[in-house]
Amino acid sequence: MKNLKYLSILFLSMLVVTACEENDHEFGPIVTPTNLGVNAVIIGLDADNPYGDGDGNVTFTATADNALAYQFDFGDGKSATVSSGVYTHTYTKSGVHPYTVIISAVGTAGVLSSTTVDVEVFFSFVDEEAETFLAGGLDVGDTKTWVWASDIPLHVGLGPVTDDYGNGEFAFEAWWNSIGPNDAEKSCMYTNEFVFTQTADGMTFEQTVGPAFVPGTYASIIGLAGDVCHDESEISTMFGVKNVSFLPSTSKAALEGSYGEDAAGVPIPYRGTSFDISDGGFMGWYVGDVVYDIISITANTMHVRCIQEGGGFAWYARYKSE
Repeated sequence: MKNLKYLSILFLSMLVVTACEENDHEFGPIVTPTNLGVNAVIIGLDADNPYGDGDGNVTFTATADNALAYQFDFGDGKSATVSSGVYTHTYTKSGVHPYTVIISAVGTAGVLSSTTVDVEVFFSFVDEEAETFLAGGLDVGDTKTWVWASDIPLHVGLGPVTDDYGNGEFAFEAWWNSIGPNDAEKSCMYTNEFVFTQTADGMTFEQTVGPAFVPGTYASIIGLAGDVCHDESEISTMFGVKNVSFLPSTSKAALEGSYGEDAAGVPIPYRGTSFDISDGGFMGWYVGDVVYDIISITANTMHVRCIQEGGGFAWYARYKSE
Protein backbone atom coordinates (compact mmCIF):
# COMPACT_ATOMS: atom_id res chain seq x y z
CA MET A 1 0.00 0.00 0.00
CA LYS A 2 2.88 2.36 0.87
CA ASN A 3 4.55 1.65 -2.48
CA LEU A 4 1.29 2.34 -4.29
CA LYS A 5 0.93 5.61 -2.41
CA TYR A 6 4.47 6.69 -3.31
CA LEU A 7 3.97 5.73 -6.95
CA SER A 8 0.76 7.78 -7.07
CA ILE A 9 2.55 10.82 -5.66
CA LEU A 10 5.39 10.39 -8.16
CA PHE A 11 2.92 10.09 -11.03
CA LEU A 12 1.08 13.27 -10.00
CA SER A 13 4.39 15.11 -9.66
CA MET A 14 5.36 14.07 -13.17
CA LEU A 15 2.01 15.34 -14.46
CA VAL A 16 2.58 18.74 -12.82
CA VAL A 17 6.09 19.03 -14.25
CA THR A 18 4.88 17.96 -17.69
CA ALA A 19 2.01 20.49 -17.58
CA CYS A 20 4.40 23.25 -16.60
CA GLU A 21 6.79 22.31 -19.40
CA GLU A 22 3.90 22.34 -21.89
CA ASN A 23 2.71 25.75 -20.66
CA ASP A 24 6.25 27.15 -20.92
CA HIS A 25 6.56 25.76 -24.42
CA GLU A 26 3.24 27.26 -25.50
CA PHE A 27 4.08 30.65 -24.02
CA GLY A 28 7.39 30.99 -25.82
CA PRO A 29 10.24 33.37 -25.07
CA ILE A 30 9.62 36.69 -23.36
CA VAL A 31 10.52 39.46 -25.79
CA THR A 32 10.77 43.11 -24.73
CA PRO A 33 9.84 45.63 -27.45
CA THR A 34 12.69 47.81 -28.70
CA ASN A 35 13.14 50.97 -30.79
CA LEU A 36 9.98 52.58 -29.46
CA GLY A 37 9.23 55.81 -31.28
CA VAL A 38 6.25 58.16 -31.06
CA ASN A 39 5.01 60.94 -33.31
CA ALA A 40 2.38 63.37 -32.00
CA VAL A 41 0.45 65.55 -34.45
CA ILE A 42 -1.72 68.33 -33.02
CA ILE A 43 -4.62 68.69 -35.43
CA GLY A 44 -4.91 72.14 -37.00
CA LEU A 45 -1.50 73.33 -35.84
CA ASP A 46 -0.01 76.04 -38.07
CA ALA A 47 1.65 79.42 -37.82
CA ASP A 48 -1.61 81.06 -36.78
CA ASN A 49 -2.66 78.25 -34.44
CA PRO A 50 0.44 77.06 -32.56
CA TYR A 51 -1.60 74.83 -30.25
CA GLY A 52 -4.11 73.47 -32.76
CA ASP A 53 -7.46 74.54 -34.14
CA GLY A 54 -9.32 74.48 -30.82
CA ASP A 55 -10.87 71.02 -31.20
CA GLY A 56 -8.26 69.55 -28.84
CA ASN A 57 -7.41 66.60 -31.12
CA VAL A 58 -3.95 65.02 -31.17
CA THR A 59 -3.05 61.95 -33.24
CA PHE A 60 -0.36 59.75 -31.72
CA THR A 61 1.50 57.20 -33.84
CA ALA A 62 3.70 54.72 -31.95
CA THR A 63 5.99 52.13 -33.52
CA ALA A 64 8.30 49.53 -31.99
CA ASP A 65 9.92 46.22 -32.82
CA ASN A 66 8.25 43.14 -31.29
CA ALA A 67 5.25 45.07 -29.92
CA LEU A 68 1.92 43.30 -29.55
CA ALA A 69 0.00 46.45 -28.53
CA TYR A 70 0.48 50.00 -27.33
CA GLN A 71 -0.76 51.67 -24.16
CA PHE A 72 -1.34 55.43 -23.95
CA ASP A 73 -1.70 57.45 -20.74
CA PHE A 74 -2.70 60.86 -22.07
CA GLY A 75 -1.90 62.87 -18.96
CA ASP A 76 -5.49 64.04 -18.42
CA GLY A 77 -6.88 61.04 -16.57
CA LYS A 78 -7.67 59.15 -19.77
CA SER A 79 -5.93 56.13 -21.28
CA ALA A 80 -6.27 53.71 -24.18
CA THR A 81 -4.77 50.46 -25.46
CA VAL A 82 -4.63 49.76 -29.20
CA SER A 83 -2.93 47.16 -31.37
CA SER A 84 -2.13 49.46 -34.29
CA GLY A 85 -0.21 52.10 -32.34
CA VAL A 86 -2.32 54.90 -33.88
CA TYR A 87 -4.83 56.77 -31.74
CA THR A 88 -6.49 60.20 -31.87
CA HIS A 89 -7.25 61.64 -28.45
CA THR A 90 -9.31 64.73 -27.65
CA TYR A 91 -8.16 66.97 -24.82
CA THR A 92 -11.16 68.74 -23.31
CA LYS A 93 -9.80 71.16 -20.74
CA SER A 94 -10.76 74.64 -21.95
CA GLY A 95 -7.84 76.84 -22.93
CA VAL A 96 -4.20 76.01 -23.68
CA HIS A 97 -2.67 73.33 -21.46
CA PRO A 98 0.46 71.12 -21.47
CA TYR A 99 0.28 67.35 -21.06
CA THR A 100 2.90 64.66 -20.60
CA VAL A 101 1.86 61.50 -22.43
CA ILE A 102 3.28 58.11 -21.43
CA ILE A 103 3.41 55.58 -24.26
CA SER A 104 4.24 51.92 -23.64
CA ALA A 105 4.89 49.17 -26.17
CA VAL A 106 3.62 45.84 -24.84
CA GLY A 107 5.61 42.67 -25.50
CA THR A 108 5.05 39.03 -24.61
CA ALA A 109 4.08 38.32 -20.99
CA GLY A 110 3.10 41.97 -20.70
CA VAL A 111 6.64 43.35 -20.58
CA LEU A 112 6.78 47.06 -21.43
CA SER A 113 9.06 49.56 -23.07
CA SER A 114 7.99 53.13 -22.34
CA THR A 115 8.69 56.69 -23.33
CA THR A 116 7.05 60.09 -22.92
CA VAL A 117 5.97 62.88 -25.23
CA ASP A 118 5.00 66.42 -24.22
CA VAL A 119 2.18 68.22 -26.05
CA GLU A 120 0.52 71.59 -25.51
CA VAL A 121 -3.03 71.75 -26.83
CA PHE A 122 -5.80 74.32 -27.24
CA PHE A 123 -9.44 73.43 -26.59
CA SER A 124 -11.93 76.20 -27.26
CA PHE A 125 -15.31 74.81 -26.20
CA VAL A 126 -16.98 76.43 -23.18
CA ASP A 127 -20.45 76.31 -21.64
CA GLU A 128 -20.27 78.58 -18.63
CA GLU A 129 -23.97 78.29 -17.87
CA ALA A 130 -23.76 74.49 -17.60
CA GLU A 131 -20.67 74.83 -15.39
CA THR A 132 -22.50 77.32 -13.20
CA PHE A 133 -25.46 75.01 -12.81
CA LEU A 134 -23.29 71.98 -12.03
CA ALA A 135 -21.03 73.55 -9.40
CA GLY A 136 -23.18 76.45 -8.28
CA GLY A 137 -20.91 79.07 -9.83
CA LEU A 138 -17.68 79.78 -11.71
CA ASP A 139 -15.57 80.98 -8.78
CA VAL A 140 -12.93 78.83 -7.12
CA GLY A 141 -14.56 77.04 -4.20
CA ASP A 142 -18.08 77.04 -5.62
CA THR A 143 -19.56 73.60 -5.05
CA LYS A 144 -22.84 71.75 -5.35
CA THR A 145 -24.06 68.27 -4.40
CA TRP A 146 -26.39 66.30 -6.66
CA VAL A 147 -28.49 63.24 -5.80
CA TRP A 148 -30.86 60.96 -7.66
CA ALA A 149 -34.26 62.49 -8.47
CA SER A 150 -35.74 59.31 -7.05
CA ASP A 151 -38.98 60.99 -6.01
CA ILE A 152 -40.22 61.30 -9.61
CA PRO A 153 -41.14 58.65 -12.20
CA LEU A 154 -38.61 57.64 -14.85
CA HIS A 155 -35.55 58.93 -13.00
CA VAL A 156 -33.54 56.26 -14.80
CA GLY A 157 -34.26 54.30 -17.93
CA LEU A 158 -33.18 52.59 -21.12
CA GLY A 159 -33.57 53.84 -24.67
CA PRO A 160 -32.38 53.64 -28.27
CA VAL A 161 -28.79 54.43 -29.20
CA THR A 162 -29.00 55.62 -32.81
CA ASP A 163 -32.69 55.43 -33.79
CA ASP A 164 -36.00 56.53 -32.38
CA TYR A 165 -38.49 53.72 -31.78
CA GLY A 166 -41.53 55.80 -30.97
CA ASN A 167 -42.96 57.99 -28.23
CA GLY A 168 -40.72 60.92 -29.14
CA GLU A 169 -37.23 61.34 -30.42
CA PHE A 170 -34.79 59.34 -28.29
CA ALA A 171 -37.20 59.15 -25.39
CA PHE A 172 -36.37 56.30 -23.02
CA GLU A 173 -40.03 55.91 -22.08
CA ALA A 174 -40.45 54.14 -25.41
CA TRP A 175 -38.60 51.18 -23.95
CA TRP A 176 -38.87 51.33 -20.19
CA ASN A 177 -41.81 53.16 -18.69
CA SER A 178 -42.52 51.33 -15.44
CA ILE A 179 -39.95 52.99 -13.17
CA GLY A 180 -41.93 54.79 -10.51
CA PRO A 181 -40.80 57.04 -7.67
CA ASN A 182 -38.54 55.31 -5.15
CA ASP A 183 -38.35 52.09 -7.14
CA ALA A 184 -37.70 49.20 -4.75
CA GLU A 185 -35.12 47.44 -6.92
CA LYS A 186 -33.00 50.58 -7.21
CA SER A 187 -33.43 51.87 -3.67
CA CYS A 188 -29.89 50.77 -2.79
CA MET A 189 -28.45 53.59 -4.93
CA TYR A 190 -30.60 56.42 -3.63
CA THR A 191 -28.07 57.33 -0.95
CA ASN A 192 -25.59 58.39 -3.67
CA GLU A 193 -24.11 61.89 -3.52
CA PHE A 194 -22.15 63.54 -6.34
CA VAL A 195 -20.16 66.70 -5.63
CA PHE A 196 -19.00 69.13 -8.35
CA THR A 197 -16.48 71.78 -7.29
CA GLN A 198 -14.72 74.65 -9.05
CA THR A 199 -10.96 74.73 -8.42
CA ALA A 200 -8.09 76.81 -9.72
CA ASP A 201 -7.35 74.04 -12.22
CA GLY A 202 -10.94 73.46 -13.36
CA MET A 203 -13.95 71.54 -12.14
CA THR A 204 -13.69 68.37 -10.10
CA PHE A 205 -16.14 65.56 -9.36
CA GLU A 206 -16.35 63.26 -6.37
CA GLN A 207 -18.86 60.59 -5.46
CA THR A 208 -18.87 60.86 -1.69
CA VAL A 209 -21.51 58.22 -0.91
CA GLY A 210 -21.82 54.87 -2.66
CA PRO A 211 -22.67 52.30 -3.82
CA ALA A 212 -22.92 51.75 -7.60
CA PHE A 213 -25.88 50.19 -9.35
CA VAL A 214 -24.90 47.84 -12.21
CA PRO A 215 -27.67 46.94 -14.68
CA GLY A 216 -27.78 43.42 -16.03
CA THR A 217 -26.80 44.49 -19.55
CA TYR A 218 -23.37 45.55 -18.31
CA ALA A 219 -22.97 43.27 -15.30
CA SER A 220 -22.83 40.22 -17.56
CA ILE A 221 -19.93 41.79 -19.48
CA ILE A 222 -17.81 42.42 -16.40
CA GLY A 223 -18.78 39.26 -14.54
CA LEU A 224 -20.88 40.70 -11.70
CA ALA A 225 -24.40 40.12 -10.47
CA GLY A 226 -26.82 42.32 -12.38
CA ASP A 227 -29.52 44.79 -11.35
CA VAL A 228 -28.04 45.16 -7.87
CA CYS A 229 -25.64 47.53 -6.11
CA HIS A 230 -21.91 46.93 -5.71
CA ASP A 231 -19.33 48.59 -3.47
CA GLU A 232 -15.85 49.94 -4.22
CA SER A 233 -14.25 46.50 -3.84
CA GLU A 234 -15.93 45.56 -7.13
CA ILE A 235 -16.23 48.99 -8.80
CA SER A 236 -12.81 50.46 -8.06
CA THR A 237 -13.33 53.80 -9.84
CA MET A 238 -16.30 54.83 -7.68
CA PHE A 239 -14.51 57.10 -5.22
CA GLY A 240 -11.76 59.71 -5.39
CA VAL A 241 -11.55 63.25 -6.72
CA LYS A 242 -11.66 63.35 -10.53
CA ASN A 243 -11.53 66.05 -13.19
CA VAL A 244 -14.54 67.18 -15.22
CA SER A 245 -14.23 68.42 -18.80
CA PHE A 246 -16.85 69.81 -21.14
CA LEU A 247 -17.13 69.17 -24.87
CA PRO A 248 -19.65 69.56 -27.67
CA SER A 249 -22.08 66.64 -27.93
CA THR A 250 -21.49 64.27 -30.83
CA SER A 251 -24.20 61.61 -30.37
CA LYS A 252 -27.01 61.31 -32.90
CA ALA A 253 -29.56 62.00 -30.17
CA ALA A 254 -27.91 65.29 -29.23
CA LEU A 255 -27.29 66.42 -32.80
CA GLU A 256 -30.55 65.35 -34.44
CA GLY A 257 -33.01 64.42 -31.74
CA SER A 258 -35.16 66.22 -29.25
CA TYR A 259 -36.73 65.36 -25.94
CA GLY A 260 -40.27 66.40 -25.19
CA GLU A 261 -42.04 69.57 -26.34
CA ASP A 262 -42.45 73.07 -25.03
CA ALA A 263 -45.79 74.71 -24.19
CA ALA A 264 -46.35 75.52 -27.86
CA GLY A 265 -45.76 71.94 -28.95
CA VAL A 266 -42.32 72.66 -30.41
CA PRO A 267 -39.73 69.84 -29.91
CA ILE A 268 -37.05 70.70 -27.35
CA PRO A 269 -33.51 69.97 -28.56
CA TYR A 270 -30.75 68.57 -26.38
CA ARG A 271 -28.44 71.18 -24.87
CA GLY A 272 -25.54 70.21 -27.15
CA THR A 273 -23.03 69.97 -24.30
CA SER A 274 -21.44 66.83 -22.87
CA PHE A 275 -19.25 66.34 -19.83
CA ASP A 276 -16.61 63.73 -19.18
CA ILE A 277 -15.39 62.54 -15.77
CA SER A 278 -11.76 61.39 -15.66
CA ASP A 279 -10.35 58.17 -14.21
CA GLY A 280 -13.52 56.16 -14.79
CA GLY A 281 -15.78 58.40 -12.73
CA PHE A 282 -19.54 57.98 -13.09
CA MET A 283 -22.81 59.12 -11.53
CA GLY A 284 -24.10 56.11 -9.64
CA TRP A 285 -25.27 54.03 -12.62
CA TYR A 286 -22.23 52.01 -13.69
CA VAL A 287 -22.04 51.09 -17.37
CA GLY A 288 -18.32 51.60 -17.92
CA ASP A 289 -16.34 54.68 -18.92
CA VAL A 290 -18.93 56.98 -20.51
CA VAL A 291 -19.51 60.56 -21.64
CA TYR A 292 -22.67 62.28 -20.42
CA ASP A 293 -24.84 64.21 -22.89
CA ILE A 294 -26.68 66.97 -21.04
CA ILE A 295 -30.29 66.79 -22.21
CA SER A 296 -31.30 69.65 -19.95
CA ILE A 297 -29.98 71.33 -16.83
CA THR A 298 -31.17 74.03 -14.44
CA ALA A 299 -30.01 75.20 -11.03
CA ASN A 300 -31.69 72.22 -9.37
CA THR A 301 -32.48 69.61 -12.06
CA MET A 302 -30.28 67.66 -14.45
CA HIS A 303 -31.27 65.19 -17.14
CA VAL A 304 -28.47 63.28 -18.90
CA ARG A 305 -27.91 60.49 -21.38
CA CYS A 306 -24.93 58.19 -21.86
CA ILE A 307 -24.11 55.24 -24.11
CA GLN A 308 -22.98 52.09 -22.33
CA GLU A 309 -19.31 51.30 -22.89
CA GLY A 310 -19.11 49.07 -25.94
CA GLY A 311 -22.39 50.45 -27.33
CA GLY A 312 -25.74 48.75 -27.64
CA PHE A 313 -27.59 50.58 -24.88
CA ALA A 314 -28.32 54.20 -24.06
CA TRP A 315 -29.13 55.11 -20.47
CA TYR A 316 -31.06 58.15 -19.27
CA ALA A 317 -30.94 59.55 -15.73
CA ARG A 318 -32.36 62.45 -13.76
CA TYR A 319 -30.71 64.11 -10.77
CA LYS A 320 -31.55 67.01 -8.48
CA SER A 321 -29.39 69.34 -6.42
CA GLU A 322 -29.57 69.43 -2.64
